[in-house]
Amino acid sequence: MNNHIELKNVCRAYINGAQSVTVLKDINLTIASGEIVAIVGASGSGKSTLMNILGCLDVPNSGDYFIAGQSVADLSPDELARIRREHIGFIFQRYHLMPDITALSNVEIPAIYANTKRSVRRLRAAQLLARLGLEGREHHNPGALSGGEQQRVSIARALINGGELILADEPTGALDSCSGEEVLQILTELNRQGHTVVIVTHDRKVAEYAHRVIELRDGRIIADNCCRAIEPSAGLSGLPEKLSDNEQEDWRSLWDRTRESLITASKALSAHRLRTVLTMAGIVFGIAAVVTVMALGQGAKQRTLDDIKKLGTNMVSIYSGGDYFDSSGKSRRPLTLSDLDVLASQSFVDSASPEILILQPVRFRAKSANAAIEGVGRDYFRVEGIALIEGSNFSDYDDALQEVIIDENTRNAIFHDDEGSLGQTILIGSVPAKVVGVARNNHNYSPNRLSLWMPYTTVMYRLLGQQNVNSIIIRLKDDTSSEAAANAITQLLTQRHGDKDFMLFNRDQIRRSIERTGKTLSLLILVIASISLFIGSLGVMNIMLISVSERTHEIGIRMAVGARRSDIMQQFMTEAILVCLAGGVLGIALSLAIAPLFSSMAGSTLTPIYSWKAAFLAFVCSTLIGTVFGYLPARKAARMDPVVSLASE
Repeated sequence: MNNHIELKNVCRAYINGAQSVTVLKDINLTIASGEIVAIVGASGSGKSTLMNILGCLDVPNSGDYFIAGQSVADLSPDELARIRREHIGFIFQRYHLMPDITALSNVEIPAIYANTKRSVRRLRAAQLLARLGLEGREHHNPGALSGGEQQRVSIARALINGGELILADEPTGALDSCSGEEVLQILTELNRQGHTVVIVTHDRKVAEYAHRVIELRDGRIIADNCCRAIEPSAGLSGLPEKLSDNEQEDWRSLWDRTRESLITASKALSAHRLRTVLTMAGIVFGIAAVVTVMALGQGAKQRTLDDIKKLGTNMVSIYSGGDYFDSSGKSRRPLTLSDLDVLASQSFVDSASPEILILQPVRFRAKSANAAIEGVGRDYFRVEGIALIEGSNFSDYDDALQEVIIDENTRNAIFHDDEGSLGQTILIGSVPAKVVGVARNNHNYSPNRLSLWMPYTTVMYRLLGQQNVNSIIIRLKDDTSSEAAANAITQLLTQRHGDKDFMLFNRDQIRRSIERTGKTLSLLILVIASISLFIGSLGVMNIMLISVSERTHEIGIRMAVGARRSDIMQQFMTEAILVCLAGGVLGIALSLAIAPLFSSMAGSTLTPIYSWKAAFLAFVCSTLIGTVFGYLPARKAARMDPVVSLASE
């Protein structure tokens, strides 16, 4: 790049309240490649403002600035950052080094933003530091270096990407005379190697090293004097050449910048541990609440499904008669055994049984009690999922055998503990029946009910004297849709009866209803938990805004060495996401830790069920929170004025 610099009628004014203050007035200046130019003047004369314009940190209000023949007036902030990154090196009075990283890492920063391969940039940074007398000091933080050493690190940083134009703002102002002399010798030797050097100083002795001295007063150039001729170069021996053709692939460049952002973010968060913990607290409790609600909801759902399975969910019950309030007086055809046979033959039916329910007194010796007698088929116990704990099922139906199966309540009510129930004969109404089996009490909704089951033929012929059944209960095959099966049954029976003179009850509706209720309650609790998470998210944004304000100077340094707006945004977005992800991990851990507490409080009735989906959702929520609520602070940082940021130290 030809470092020919030309300024034509450049003016720069600032707004101070309601008043406009003009700092530079009609500056016309040309600097040829290979010169050392000193800009001198009293404080307030406009020296620093002129240097900021030359370094593309600031832009004039009017006039034209050309660098290598290219006007910078219409360049975007990122295009100005590219010029600073690739062609300009800054050396500041106060060094402007990152205090939390090593000298080597400080020198590397411009090369990271220039997408230089990691191995190449580290080698060049080490070579630069070694040539500048800092070999063995590369891994020291700036706080462990002297002022002169820190300024040498600053010079190495200015040269890492080439630095055809070196802008030095009071480079010896913070150094003792010996260190200052060494820095000026380095700048002179760099100029002999071909670098154009512009030194801003108020010290006339420093200006003596320049080929030209430009004096400013009240924003105008009042003198432009040539002090000495440009000397031929002896070269700065051993200085590594400019980086070239070492750009790496986009994904490697992105990884390098991300890695740098992660390191910086970790150190920034570690430097303010208490504030970081308090910021995370809202995220931790919010994520813990969300994950716990999901786990409790899943546990409640599973417990409900288990309870419903005991009642039989894939079942359809058919009852004689139309709707409850049907008073049309139409002739109704009752359910018959032939209806049962037709339904049992359907491909989607696993098993079926009739039901005939009557109430009769049950007597055994001197004991008597009223009981519910159900006439059922052999498949009834499979349909209802009732287990026989003693004895066996009915032997046959054809002869209306006087057999009975009793439940546990009946056995405990009419038999003594020391006498067996199987084989005993009890009276049901006036009909004697032999006990052939004992079934587990499955009536959770009525634990005091006495239930007995007899063959439906026995109930029909011996107890009632009728040919019809009250209802038919059907168990569907496991892969059958209960809704589709109910529609098929309705169509079949309507065709047989000529009218819909029956009612269907699909037990799967209970399950769906309970699930809907559970989802509604879970959603309500989830909304409450989300409010907590939202409040925590606002805390993240607030803390990140504070962090941006505290680190304004760091932002200015990064911009000065060539960081794009996207690089600055990435830096602060990374911190926000890191805080939220850490909060997400801790929130999940907290949720898992308090699971035993919920289990002990609820006993065996409710056990939280955690899943990878809940953990994944927590991470997604954490990332989204960091992205959404970190965006505003990051955007604010990226849009800062580099000049104002650098001056905020």
